[in-house]
Amino acid sequence: CRFNDDDSAYMHKTPGSAGNRRTWTFSAWVKRSTLGAAQRIFSQGNHSSGDPMTYLKFNSDDTIQFDRYVSATEKIQTNRKFRDVSAWYHIVLRCDTTNGTAGDRYRLYINGTEETSFSTDNNPSLNADTEVNNTQKFELGSVGATSENFDGYFAEVCLVDGSSLAPTSFGEFDEDSPTIWK
Repeated sequence: CRFNDDDSAYMHKTPGSAGNRRTWTFSAWVKRSTLGAAQRIFSQGNHSSGDPMTYLKFNSDDTIQFDRYVSATEKIQTNRKFRDVSAWYHIVLRCDTTNGTAGDRYRLYINGTEETSFSTDNNPSLNADTEVNNTQKFELGSVGATSENFDGYFAEVCLVDGSSLAPTSFGEFDEDSPTIWK
């Protein structure tokens, strides 16, 4: 899918019933067309100001941030910047708030490799419910259909309910060029 931020294009779905809000996996191939702008990959929650929301986005400094915005923000934000508009990035975000190790409750992978260097690394409490898989609107490419619209491409978008899956569930390293994720 091609998203043009000038058109405010996005996709959305409101689930009819809640799924597992503690354990899930988001996977997508993403190609950016614009740098230096905050752009939502996905968001879910009550899109009113100050209400709980869970989202994944590129920040205006080209880092990636996953945030569960509640009274105390639970957030991870990469130190690494993603500035190659010619590249496809395979992003896998694993959430498992039932994990006894706090640092393993949110896990982010880019092109098959886990991100471990974060400028912010605030993990959720044990068994915290996220807004993902709730009965509020899930948006791909926007927040509240009005801001931080994505500019670029999405392919093979998956949201897996009830499982925290490794990137190898969605791709693999090339056997002839082991640094290439496909």
